[in-house]
Formats: sequence, structure tokens, C-alpha cells
Amino acid sequence: MNLPDTGQKRIVIIGGGFAGISLAKNLKGVDLQVVLIDRHNYHTFQPLLYQVSTSGLEPDSIAYPLRKVLKELDNFYFRMASVQRIDPDGKTVFTDIGNLGYDYLVLATGTKTNFFGNQNIARYAMPMKTVPQALDIRSLMLQNFEKADDCLDPVERKALLNFCIVGAGPTGVELAGAFAELKNNVFPKDYRHLNIDEMEINLFEGGPRVLPPMSENASKKATEFLKALGVRVHLNVIASDYDGERLTLKDGTTLNTKNFIWTAGVTGAAIEGFATHVLVERLNRYKVNRFNQVEGYDTVFAIGDIAYMETDGFPKGHPQVAQPAIQQGELLADNLERMLEGKELKPFTYRDKGTMATIGRNKAVADIKKLKFAGFFAWFIWMFVHLMALVGFRNKVVVFFNWAYNYINYDKAARLIMRRFRPKA
Repeated sequence: MNLPDTGQKRIVIIGGGFAGISLAKNLKGVDLQVVLIDRHNYHTFQPLLYQVSTSGLEPDSIAYPLRKVLKELDNFYFRMASVQRIDPDGKTVFTDIGNLGYDYLVLATGTKTNFFGNQNIARYAMPMKTVPQALDIRSLMLQNFEKADDCLDPVERKALLNFCIVGAGPTGVELAGAFAELKNNVFPKDYRHLNIDEMEINLFEGGPRVLPPMSENASKKATEFLKALGVRVHLNVIASDYDGERLTLKDGTTLNTKNFIWTAGVTGAAIEGFATHVLVERLNRYKVNRFNQVEGYDTVFAIGDIAYMETDGFPKGHPQVAQPAIQQGELLADNLERMLEGKELKPFTYRDKGTMATIGRNKAVADIKKLKFAGFFAWFIWMFVHLMALVGFRNKVVVFFNWAYNYINYDKAARLIMRRFRPKA
């Protein structure tokens, strides 16, 4: 790679998500050459991907150029590349644009969709982890409505209008609520000659309640909100197969659907090169100590969703959400500076700021420490927190005005098929 020799020790950060940019921003003024590697040249605000999928926001509202995020770092270099493997003994990162040596390495690669080994579902289902995937869902949804509006076969039309979402965590619940709002407020105006009542929104969860990471009160309220919006909630139900047209459940039940979205789980986006004992089996996350050092390596760190740290409060690792990633990035920046100065490192302690999920207009749930909120107040908190967490002033303004417009007009303006999505044959 074409990087100058500045005489400084080099830290390579792999991944421009919440963890990666939190670390890089806090390295300002530290005597290190900072190199960030990512497959994309932008940071994605993943909590709002579902709004891109459902025509509420355009993708540039939730994405921000990585070079612009970190423009104030004098010693910063960005390279858009895919990391192929790492040689931790030789301290080298191998990418599709060249190799790069490092003094310190930080793995902030996050997660990828987990299909639990089901090849058919992996082939035909629609995941939602990236901006292109969210745009694919938006295109497929709108294309299928256009087809349904011109379809004479009632069986085919029903499949085109049947939306099946597997996984009732925050992403699945928010996506189902957004589809329901489209059905109730937007599509009746767009498709006046189509019987919108034929549109079905089915949400499947393998466990006994929606929003498993949240309190039982939040799950109960969220279920009530979803049902009030017209979402069909299926609990203790597992999807076993999907062939692009027919969804098969574990009990043998089948449903015809052309809209099958998978939000049922994630696995760590680990990189080849480390010994197998370094990874937690099944989770695919790197084992780290309280200083985020990967097991067996003093100069290799993992932060965010890819890091598995056992503590008294979190014996099964921290939740794979934004706050642990941001906080680990902040502390690691401080610890790296302490390492350079020969000082003792500080252990990581997670400050849990709560969990939230929105189900639709004026409907949300929030668990903030011992306080439980549901309804309009929780919805207001959710909006404020997410608006403030967006990267970039422009994005905050654009999202705020989009939300205001949508709220006043019961409308979602981004109902555009910018590129056709072609389902796999």
C-alpha cells in the first residue's frame, strides 16, 4: 500500500462502524499513524437501515463519508479495501489492494447475517445489514406492488403482497411496524385500484416473545402495538426452508411469499489468520480480556460486536449494539496512549444506557435502567436519541425534516425504484 513512513508507530483499524470511528476519533493528538480499512468509504448508521428499506429515508441520510468523519486527524489515512487474512505473527494485514504491516491492530469488523447453516434461506432470503441490502428490500417491495397492481391471478397476487419477516428482535419489530404503516397510510393512496387488505405482514419469532433482549413489559407492549397495526405475530415458530416462493415452517406449514426478510441472527465477521481457540465457537467473536486485547496477543485488539468479553455483569459478553462499541473505542484510545507512555491500562466497564425499539407512529418501547416506557414518550425518546447519534450535522437535519414531513403528511417520500432488484433464480 502507498503509505508514508512517518516514523510513528502504525495502528491499523479494520472496520468503519461505530467501534472503529469511535476509536479513530479519540486518537486525535496521539502519536500514532492511524490507518482505517473498510470495504466501503462511508459509515452506516445501522439502526435506521429499516427506514431506508421501507421508503422513509434515502441512504445518504444515514451514511457519512469516513474521510469526512475523521478529517480533523492529521495522522489519519483511509484505504477502501477488503481484508483477506491476517498474519498476527508477522504483524501483516493482507488485502485485495496490497499488504500492510502494523504495530497495533484493532479488529472492529462487526457482524454479518447468520443463516444458521440453512443454504436455501441464505440464497433466497433478503438480509438487511448494509445500505445496498436495504435498497434491495425497498426495490423488491415496490416492484412486487407494481406487479400485484397488474396481476389477475389471486394466488400470485397474494404471494406478491405477503411480507414475511423472520426474527422479532428490534430490527424485525421495527421493520414490521414500518411495513404496517405503509399499508395503513401510504399504499391505499398509491394503489387505489388494489385491495390493500390483501397485504399481509407476518412476523415470526422462534422464542416465546418479541424483543427477547428487552424486558417482558416491553415485549408485551410491543406485541400489542404490532397487532393494533395489523401485524400477524407468530411466536415459538421456526422457519426451516425457503425456495424463493414458498416459506416452510418447522411444523410443516407453508406460506407463499415473494417478500422474505431474514433478521433472525448475526455472527461475528471474523477474519482468517488467528488460531481457532481465539474465537468463541458458534458466536464467531474474538475472545478479549478487560482491555480488549485478543487472547494471546498484546498488540491485537478487538472492539464492538466482534469482541467477546466476559464480565460479572455480562457473563455471556456484551450486547451487540452501538453503545458497547462506542465505549470500547473511547477507552481503547485512552489505553493506547497509556501504552505508549508506559502507564497501566484501564479495564473496560460498560455503562448500560438502555434499550429501545420503535414500532411505528407514536409507538415505541424503552428500557432505561429500572425505568420502563411505552407509547408516545418512549417514541419521543427513541427519536431524540437516534437523531443525536447520527454522524454529521447535515444528516441530522435531513432526517429531522424527513421525519417531520412523514409525521405531518402520513407519507414516505422515498418510494423510488432507483435500480431494479432481480431475485435469484
